[in-house]
Amino acid sequence: MLIVALVLAVIGLAALVTAVVTSNELIAWVCIGASVLGVVLLIVDALRERNRRDDDEDEDDESVASSDATDVVEDYPDDPTSQLDVIPSDDVTAANALSDDSADDDRGASKG
Repeated sequence: MLIVALVLAVIGLAALVTAVVTSNELIAWVCIGASVLGVVLLIVDALRERNRRDDDEDEDDESVASSDATDVVEDYPDDPTSQLDVIPSDDVTAANALSDDSADDDRGASKG
């Protein structure tokens, strides 16, 4: 379809030159018609290409979804003690208080 639009562009250009040289109104209308038809063909081709791309993406999504549904693998750790332990909030507060005291001691020792 792109080749047809290119041929119509060449015909339109030739008709435009001929219409200007000969001052013929009929050839000018042929130029306008060829140009409009070429633009319509380009728009139709662009819409078809977009729909084709969307269909390809939908098929890819469907194939990924179907493979995900059949290949469900869950990974569980062998050793439950390997998971990180959560520190209770009281211990965090105590740890922060200890670090603040030790920081004060370090600053006092370096001043004196």
